[in-house]
Formats: sequence, C-alpha cells, structure tokens
Amino acid sequence: MQNYGEKMSDETITIQVGHSPDPDDAFMFHALANDCIDTGRYRFTHELVDIETLNHRAFKGELELTAVSLHGYAHLTDIYAICSCGASMGDDYGPMVVAREPWSIDDLRGKKIAVPGTLTTAFLSLKLLLGDDFEYEVHPFDKLLDIVEAGEADAGLIIHEGQLTYGEQGLHLVVDMGKWWMQETGLPLPLGANAIRKDLGLAMMQEVTTYLKRSIEYGLEHRDEALAYALQYGRDLDHQKADTFVGMYVNDWTLDFGERGREAVRVLLARGHEAGVIPERIEPEFIDG
Repeated sequence: MQNYGEKMSDETITIQVGHSPDPDDAFMFHALANDCIDTGRYRFTHELVDIETLNHRAFKGELELTAVSLHGYAHLTDIYAICSCGASMGDDYGPMVVAREPWSIDDLRGKKIAVPGTLTTAFLSLKLLLGDDFEYEVHPFDKLLDIVEAGEADAGLIIHEGQLTYGEQGLHLVVDMGKWWMQETGLPLPLGANAIRKDLGLAMMQEVTTYLKRSIEYGLEHRDEALAYALQYGRDLDHQKADTFVGMYVNDWTLDFGERGREAVRVLLARGHEAGVIPERIEPEFIDG
C-alpha cells in the first residue's frame, strides 16, 4: 500500500474502486465510471468483483475505495473506515434463506445451507439466527439458486437480485433476514458499505467520499440514464425488476447512513461480537464527505 498521509497536491491521483457487478452498485457508481461528474484531480478506475472476493482483498488493502460487507469491515478497521454514503441497507428486507420445500426456521437446523461467503453480512445474520446449528458450503452468489434447485444443498442464503427471482425456480422463502432483524432490533439491517483506506489521510478520505456521494446523487437525479447502465449487470432482470432492486438498495440510506443507520451498524457489530462471530468489539468509524 502506498502511504498518502495528509500530503495534498495538484497532481492527478488515481483511486482504485472495487464494487460488485450488480445493478445497485453499478447504478451508484455510474457517474464516476462514465465521467458524468467533474472529479477534479481524482481519476477513478473500477474493478467489478463479487463481494466476498472484495472482502478478502480488503485485508491486503489493495483498493483505495472498496465495497465491503459490514461483517467484513469488522475485521478491517485498522485499514479502512466507512464512507458515510454508499450504504446498502435492508429496511425490513434483506438476504433470504430459500429451500425447495416450504420449511420453517427450525427446519433449517442441522441442514446444509449454501452461502455466498463467510465474511458477508448475510452469513453473520444467519449465524445470529441459527448459531452453529447448521452446515454450510460457500459458492458464488449467482449460483446459489441453481444449487438449491438441483438438490446439492438443502437451502440457500441468497443475496442480490436472487431475492426477487427465487420463485421462478420453484423455491420457497424460509426467512427474510432483514425482516427477522427488524423484528429483533427495530432497526434496518446494514448489509454493505463503501470503505475508504485510512492511509490516504483524513482530507483525501473526505474528498473521495464527497465524489462518491455526488455519483450517488447523480444516479438518483438521472434515474433512467443510470438504470440503463445498471441493467447490463442485471443477470436477466427485466427493467421493472432492476428498477425495484435498485430502489431497495440505492435510496436515502445510500446518501447517508444517518444516526439510525449508524446505530444499526453498531448494534450489528456488537451482537456479532457477543455471539462470538466477530472476535473484537468494534466501534465503527465513519467518514463524512
């Protein structure tokens, strides 16, 4: 990692960005990826990688700005802080466990569940729900529905657009983790965030966060344009479903966590620690733009 410290200059600065190849992230980063806004001395380059890979890459601090799961962030606080914008919040909805049969939550105990990664917030929430009373196998997030349909796992923990399409493969919802979390805490489930590398120094971290927020604002203000760009990452979502999915995860929460969103992060990380899933008690650090 390059140590930027607090040094400021007029030279062009490249910010490497990592985010998931999904409609909501593409929508959020459209303005930065397609030069729709003036970014001053910053040049943003983009890598589209699944969230679990980004979680693991973040341990090496490869990217200055990267999407991370809030669960992943809990292990990265020495390297990254959380941008106050760019959140993916499940406001009474979120990752889902689906199965071939109309099961109850108790039916999941002792079963093999296909999951999209052990550092995802979805996995953390499942651990908070079931403890250690299930087996799991890690698979690419976009293969989980096929794996469950084929009987290769008893159930699947699905994220991204699978939350809208699982019924098309004859699968049944067992539990919506966002609804369960809301019932447990009265708070939205904070799933993902954008993390900014600390060695940039506070001034640069704030500037980059400002440009990220402007990109989100641009997308929301030019919805049809940003949605057209995002659709290429929709994995067969039609326009209406892509619009619905983007609306679920790019909204007022994305512009700013706000105090309630920040409290949701604190509660999630605290409960993860109390359950023994997160090794240390974490006080999240937010960077305002």
